[in-house]
Amino acid sequence: MEIVTCIAPINIAVIKYWGKKCEEKIIPVNDSLSATLALEQMCAKTTIMASPNFKENKIWLNGKEESFENYRLQNCLTEIRNRVRNEENDSKQILSWKIHICSENNFPTAAGLASSAAGYACLVYSLSQLYSIRGDISTIARQGSGSACRSTLGGWVRWHAGVKDDGSDSIAKEVAPADHWPEMRILVLVVNETQKKCPSSIGMKNSVLTSQLLKYRAEKCVPERIQQMSQAILEKDFTTFAKLTIQDSNQFHAVCLDTNPPCFYMNDTSRDIVELVHCFNEVSGSLKVAYTFDAGPNACLYLLEETVPIFLSVLNKIFPPNDNDIDYVKGIPIDIPSSVPEEFIKSIPIKPKTNGLLKYIIYTKVGDGPRLLNDPNEHLLDENGLPK
Repeated sequence: MEIVTCIAPINIAVIKYWGKKCEEKIIPVNDSLSATLALEQMCAKTTIMASPNFKENKIWLNGKEESFENYRLQNCLTEIRNRVRNEENDSKQILSWKIHICSENNFPTAAGLASSAAGYACLVYSLSQLYSIRGDISTIARQGSGSACRSTLGGWVRWHAGVKDDGSDSIAKEVAPADHWPEMRILVLVVNETQKKCPSSIGMKNSVLTSQLLKYRAEKCVPERIQQMSQAILEKDFTTFAKLTIQDSNQFHAVCLDTNPPCFYMNDTSRDIVELVHCFNEVSGSLKVAYTFDAGPNACLYLLEETVPIFLSVLNKIFPPNDNDIDYVKGIPIDIPSSVPEEFIKSIPIKPKTNGLLKYIIYTKVGDGPRLLNDPNEHLLDENGLPK
């Protein structure tokens, strides 16, 4: 019997991936760039056990047994096995053993928070540890979920769309390590934990088929923005970083509206957050906070550490939590100022919203890539290969 347990992070793109030029191999129409978020606050966890005694392959996701015949899962397994067979690898003897997989997330699934990216990155990284695979695994993770390739690395990561038809150059590469911009922070505002009505895969396919704006974005806008964003990150230029992040998020959702039928991922609370960020920046006299929304209503805000206390204080006044909600702000511990200068508050022309529109907030930072857990107590499967 062989067993491994690993964790892998989510990533939040500042230059978005939306649309595939090859559905089967998951090759994107444009490059994308993201930050890997710290494992300590948000991650997927996967245990894989291989045994000659197992009669069949099994998988459990977030406490529920699922079909092992999912084609994306099968694609990842096929790529992993091909890699093992083509390398000088001592693990070839266990390739014939059946495997049991158990995986869980510590954050909402299918709500626009990159759960599939973390999940497939964790699956592929765990398989690579089980079978002692060396080298890049981002091209394998891409077979499960496109953005999963970015979660195989830490720090700031660029997914190169590539030009080859076989997708061999559609690969993730590091732009800067996790500790490059230590002042950078992220606030994840969880608006809605339910699954989105239009899955990303369907929305992307419809956008490729019907959106003229997507074609212009992929050919003209993204190539320029990728270069500008990479430079802003390397130079720690927050003003340019924030401007590009906001522009790209807005354009991504414009593409969704330009799709037939249109995809609606943001809701009224999402738009209220956008309004608050713009007002906060205007009152501050410069770009202090940048918002970005993936395919869901939850907001991811990028800001520097020095801005976090006052912004959280303002946020709590505009979006007050439910009474006695002691776990409203999760993640990195922080003392939120109980008061903000009255003149600052009066300058923000937004009335407080109904209590509880934000379910909770996760305060986190840029972090490292996947990690192997060596403590046997971390395993999600027992000695019989069943969920604990």
